[in-house]
Amino acid sequence: MTQEVIDEKYMQRCIQLARNGLLTAKPNPMVGAVLVHEGRIIGEGWHVRCGEAHAEVNCFASVRPSDEALVPFSTLYVSLEPCSHYGRTPPCADLIIRKRVPRVVVGTIDPFAEVRGRGIRKLREAGVEVTVGVLESACRRLNKRFFTFHTCHRPFILLKWAQTANGFIGLPPALPGVETGALQLSNAFTRMLVHQLRAEYDAILVGRITDEREHPQLNVRHWSGPDPERIVLSHETDLTSELQRLYAGQRQSLIVEGGAVTLQSFIDQGLWDEIRVETAPFAVSAGTRAPLLPPDIRVAEREEYDGNVIIHYERTPQ
Repeated sequence: MTQEVIDEKYMQRCIQLARNGLLTAKPNPMVGAVLVHEGRIIGEGWHVRCGEAHAEVNCFASVRPSDEALVPFSTLYVSLEPCSHYGRTPPCADLIIRKRVPRVVVGTIDPFAEVRGRGIRKLREAGVEVTVGVLESACRRLNKRFFTFHTCHRPFILLKWAQTANGFIGLPPALPGVETGALQLSNAFTRMLVHQLRAEYDAILVGRITDEREHPQLNVRHWSGPDPERIVLSHETDLTSELQRLYAGQRQSLIVEGGAVTLQSFIDQGLWDEIRVETAPFAVSAGTRAPLLPPDIRVAEREEYDGNVIIHYERTPQ
């Protein structure tokens, strides 16, 4: 194998490890680290919880005493640039230098203002060989919410709705026998996926009309994890001001679940990062139309569960 292929192999392992911190590491990023000596992994670690040891520290701590002598002859892989500043924990770049690791492979640079290339520079100034950008897109995608929060100064925004095969998201309120206009579109499995998604986000938002008609709980009752902050948007609320409030409150991610007017307002103002649309395999004759998808999108992923199709959209690269 070429060095490039080898580096990608171990960086993929870093990403796998990092995902273990999905619900516990935030507001810090998810990070994984792997220490390799001549094709053998001698240490692994990830950032478990904010305020506790970083991935690199846990990786070095996992090295068996019999392998300690191999550390100065090994390569450290880490999915995000090692920190170089004192926060709740000491700088990981200093630890790497003290351990005399000769080569470090980094997935992507940390966008956080206190780091942003300083960790890499410190390592190189200490004589460490540093390779940057291995599986960079995947490493950035891993922490898409963290990156958006620190680069755009607002939460990462996911717009989400479910619709019928002919593009309706709700029944008319005046339809005989239906008081609220609610329409059950998700099946048991996709409903569970929605609750899993909610557990990963810091806040969830619906419009006033949706709240009054459907009384959504917007919690995580079909999954294990923390409930997101529940927000009901009134007509008087300015979207930019609400996003600024969430940013100031360290809310890194937001799901917008409805209704159609609220979703369309986010689309029209370009306030979105991903769109998730679930389509049920049946049609209705009338109701509330789904929002219009923006033109600058592409399909990122397509899934199908018991007849329901879920399509994830992302922005088309400029």
